[in-house]
Parts: sequence; structure tokens; C-alpha cells
Amino acid sequence: MTNNNLDKIKKELQKTKEDLNDISSYLDDFSTFLPIAVCDLSPAGIIIHINKSFEDVSGFSALEIVGEHLTDIFLEKSKINKILNLTRRREIVKNQEFTLLAKDKKEIIVNAFFSARKSKESNLTGYFLGMIDISSLKELQNEIETKVKRKTKELESRTQEIAESRTALMNMLEDVEESRKALINMLGDVEEERGKAEEEKNKTLAVITNFADGLLVFDTEKKLSLINPRAEDFFSVKSGDLVGRPILELSTFPTVEPVVKLVGGEIKGVFRKEVQIGESLILEVSTIPMIREEEELGALIILHDITREKMIERMKTEFVSLSAHQLRTPLSAIKWTLRMLLDGDLGVITDEQRDFIEKTYKSNERMISLINDLLDVTRIDEGRYLYKPILTDLEPICQFVINSCQEEAERKKLKLKFKKPEEKLPKAIVDVEKIKLAIQNLLENAIRYTKSGGEILVSLRHLKKEIEFSVRDTGIGIPKNQQARVFTKFFRAANVIRMETEGSGLGLFITKNIIEAHGGKIWFESEEGKGTTFYFTLPVKEEFGEFLKEF
Repeated sequence: MTNNNLDKIKKELQKTKEDLNDISSYLDDFSTFLPIAVCDLSPAGIIIHINKSFEDVSGFSALEIVGEHLTDIFLEKSKINKILNLTRRREIVKNQEFTLLAKDKKEIIVNAFFSARKSKESNLTGYFLGMIDISSLKELQNEIETKVKRKTKELESRTQEIAESRTALMNMLEDVEESRKALINMLGDVEEERGKAEEEKNKTLAVITNFADGLLVFDTEKKLSLINPRAEDFFSVKSGDLVGRPILELSTFPTVEPVVKLVGGEIKGVFRKEVQIGESLILEVSTIPMIREEEELGALIILHDITREKMIERMKTEFVSLSAHQLRTPLSAIKWTLRMLLDGDLGVITDEQRDFIEKTYKSNERMISLINDLLDVTRIDEGRYLYKPILTDLEPICQFVINSCQEEAERKKLKLKFKKPEEKLPKAIVDVEKIKLAIQNLLENAIRYTKSGGEILVSLRHLKKEIEFSVRDTGIGIPKNQQARVFTKFFRAANVIRMETEGSGLGLFITKNIIEAHGGKIWFESEEGKGTTFYFTLPVKEEFGEFLKEF
């Protein structure tokens, strides 16, 4: 070989070496600025090189992480080893989801792909790992809560050793482009879902706008965010004057003030409470918290116009009151006339005549009792039922009622017991006649609906802040499906009607209103065929100062 040929070969080798160095430098620079986190691994899974994107994602510098095993930075350690073994056989494994443990202990969801590096003799020389942070994409999918299926980012890469793999890196860029297109498609789906959500929102607003009741919508800061046209009519205001204002600031509007006063600044729970707006409008107010997945979004106030119902109710009450008063006078006259006949003031009567007159007298008494019940109901409706509240002991009142019912209990062969408190009870402020009536109604019901041989136990006891009264019987009980109506007007259970046809169904309604007018509570426990226990509580003197001030 001539010297010229030798020089020529040396020049070609030198040029080839320079080209290889240029390619290597180019690939290093390209890897540095590549947006995908890239990691080079030894055959044993030891990290031997990472690029700038890998440092950004993991938070580790090359000095901190090179030399560490790949399983040290992922939660799924056993899965990493399985994937490396699979890569050794298949050369490329794509679309694997892992949890990367960043330097700041943050868990980052990544989509990874693996490629085996082999020599010309097909011997394994290491692995190539690429990964993309998909945490933000998963958060986006969770926030929009759509039915869009999670699309796995497919990153295909065919990489060879960096010194000979520019083509493989270009293939990786092609995979990135495919992922970008997939993301664009996903965003298109999101936009479609957003359009559907906007359509639903418009439908909801149309319902709210045309809703027959007034609606006030408040955000989490208790600021008014929406008021529908019906509520604007109720308050004689425009939405622009109210929207955006805190609820307490709305009280500066005279028509809105009664509602604000009722619900308060925190919009407390209210159900069907009445407020008077001006002279000719009565609204029924209810509040509802708006909650989604245990997160409070605000509050809703519903305003229902009950002006007409209240007017009809008032007319009905006035009619019942007038009718009852008109009926009571002739019934009283009939009563005294019959009494005179029975007492012999109008002459001697035969036994047969006495029997008919006594039956007539009892029927007349039932009519008078019904009229009195109706008058009590009208007084309750008009809010003028308690007349003479005084500070007194409850025990002698209970004893008086029990003594008056003792004869009837003995006639029916019932055991009537009074369990008195072990210690002296504190005094309570009550209208004595009304409390007597309440206790009498409960005790008479127990006697009336308990069969011969049964037992009735009346008890009084002192709780922390109140006095509890109870009447327990072994009577017929109340059917479970009818218990919700026990304290309503004119209600009588089906088994009661079969046993005792007479009765107005007003006794428990009147009793409930008597107890609640005293600031107390009334309830019962019952099982059909096994008996019933009625309870009521009354506040003691120390807890009833505000009630006393009203009188």
C-alpha cells in the first residue's frame, strides 16, 4: 500500500471520528433539551445516565441518582423488575404506568416505556427508559368528571445505543407527536362535554326563572348569587340591586328584612316558617344547604306564597268559632232543661222516661264537649290559648287529675298507679287549667283504650333542665303506619275507631299545642297490641324566664 493511500485512509478515519463526535455531541444536546424524561440503565437496572427533563420531573440531580437502582425511585418495585425482565425478552415495552417518588417525597404518576439495548451479538448491554409526567392530565380527568375513557398515552420508541441511535430518537419524537394528537382529541372530547354541561346549566336556569316559588341562592360566603323573578315580585326589587350582597346587608331593604331576620347571617336551618311581608303578603320560608360530594356549595332559600291559604284558614277558623258559639247557647239550654227533668223540678217522670232523658243528656254532653274542643282549636289557631300562667308545682295537678279518673279506671277494672318523684320537683310556669286538660286527655285515652285487667302508670321525674310527665298503658297501641298523624286534627287510628266509635280526634291535637305553648315537647312510643307511652316535658323556672316576660 502506497503512502498516498495510507494518508487517504487516515484522513477518512479522522473525518469519520469527527463525524461520530459531532453526532454524539448532537445527541447529547438533543437529549438535554428533549421534553421527555430519559434514563439509561445498566443490565442490572442501575441508573447510569439521565437527561435534564428527568432531573426536572424527579427533582434529583445526576450526581444524586446515577448509581442507584431503578426500583429506589418507584413505588411499584416488584413491577419494575418484572418489566425489565419482559423488556429483555421483547426488547420494547410501552405504556406502563408507575408512581415516581420525587426527591421532595411527592408521588408523580408517569407513563413509561422501556427498550433493551443489545450488542451486535444480541447480548444485553442495558435498558433505555423514557417517561412522561401525566399527573396533571389525571387531575384534569378527575375534575371534569366526564365519562371520557382514560386514554393511555402510547409512546413507541425504538432506541439503540446513543452512539448509533439518532434514528431511534427520531422515532421517539414521532411517538410524542402521536401523544400530542391524542391529547388534542381528548381536549376535543372535553369541549364537547363542556358544551353539554352548558346546555344543562341553561335548562336549570330556565326552570329557576319560571319556578312558581321564590328562590334565593347564596354562595359559601353567604353572598346572594341568584334571585329568580318570583322572588323579585315578592320583594318588589330588581336582581341587580341585591345580587352580590352579603345576606346581612340585604336587611337594609325593608321587604327583605323579615326573611333575613328569620334565617340569620349564617342561614340557619328553617322549615316552613311563616313571615309577613308588608300588609298583604305571607311567605312560607324554608332553607336547604347545597352540598355536592360532602362539599358545601352554598344555601338555598325557598319562598312559598301562602297568603291565600292563610286567608282561607282564617275564614275557616272564624266560621268554626262563630258556629261553635252559636251552637253552645241552645245546647246549654237543652242541658239545663234535661237536668231539671231528671231532678224532678218539672214533675215526676217514669223510669222509662228517665232512661231516655239520661241518654239524651249524655248525647247533649258529648255535643257540648265537641263544641268546647272546637273552640279550643280556634283559640289555638288564633294564638290566644294560654290565659293564666303561674309558677306552681306539677305534682298536685297530676294527683287531682288522677283522682278524678280513678272511678272510671276502677269501673273498667284497670290498675291506675301514680309513681311520684323521689325528691320534690322544682316549680314550673304553667296555665293550670290547660295543663290539667292536657294530662286529662292523655289519661282518659289510656283508660278508654286499655281493656279490662290492664295497667296504667303515671310518672313524674326531674331531668336536668325540665320536668318529664309520662302515661304508660297496656292498651291496644297505635298502628305503625298511622303514628305520623297522631297529633293532627280529627285523627283517630283505625283500631281505635273499631273499639270506640265516639270521639272527635281533637284531644291529642289540643294537648300537643298546650305543651308546645308552654315551651315543652311531647312525643310517644307505641306498638300495636302491646300498649302506648305518651311523654311530655316542661321547662323548669330557671329555663323559662323569657316565657314569663311575655306575660
